[in-house]
Amino acid sequence: MRLIAVWLCNCVGLLAAAAVVPAIDYSNDLGTLLLAGAILGLASFALRPLVILLTLPAIILSLGIALLFVNALMLWVTSVVVPDLHVGGFWSTFAGAVVIWLVNRILRPEDRARYRDDRTASRARPTLDGR
Repeated sequence: MRLIAVWLCNCVGLLAAAAVVPAIDYSNDLGTLLLAGAILGLASFALRPLVILLTLPAIILSLGIALLFVNALMLWVTSVVVPDLHVGGFWSTFAGAVVIWLVNRILRPEDRARYRDDRTASRARPTLDGR
């Protein structure tokens, strides 16, 4: 179920990015959009952890801002694999990655709930009786 949710969120994110960033185009083909959403999810699952590991010093030094460039790289890889998806140059790819990230943050509340639960659990203090 989570895989389908990620795929659909990626598709909506790509749709929003194509609407906001003029250089991003999927030829108004639903099949291209669905394929690009699947490939983006696959690239994020398979390549993103390796790229994050390789760029970890830059991510730490930039306080996480470099992760946006990693997301832009995943979008570029998707555009290379999907022939009818065009993302333009570097800045349009970066802007598209930001739009897709924002859409994913809005549409996937389970990630926010998990983050909130982790923060609450770390603040929990034991009581006097050890519970």
